[in-house]
Formats: sequence, C-alpha cells, structure tokens
Amino acid sequence: MSRDSKDPPASPRNPAPAETPKQRHARKEREDRNQDEALEETFPASDPVSPFVPAKSPD
Repeated sequence: MSRDSKDPPASPRNPAPAETPKQRHARKEREDRNQDEALEETFPASDPVSPFVPAKSPD
C-alpha cells in the first residue's frame, strides 16, 4: 500500500522510513497525475466564471 504525503505517520514506535529521491520523484509524479485527472474531470464547469463587478456607489 502506498502512502500519501498527507497521511498521518505510521506510528510513533515504528516511523515510516525516509523516502529516497527516486521515491520522492515517483510520489510527486503520481500526485501531479492525480491532480491533472481531477482537474480534467471538473472541466468544463457547468457554470461559467462570474467576474465580480462592484455596484455603483450612490451619489
């Protein structure tokens, strides 16, 4: 089972081993792919972006 960087530590008595640069690179690539996939699944959004237009101040 792979661990995510946001997972809590394994346990105080048995900490997770430090990751190697190769493992870190693989984890970052996996996180990037997951984020890209999530973005693609939410696009196009059902509602277009609505820019904020401030109301005119009363004179």
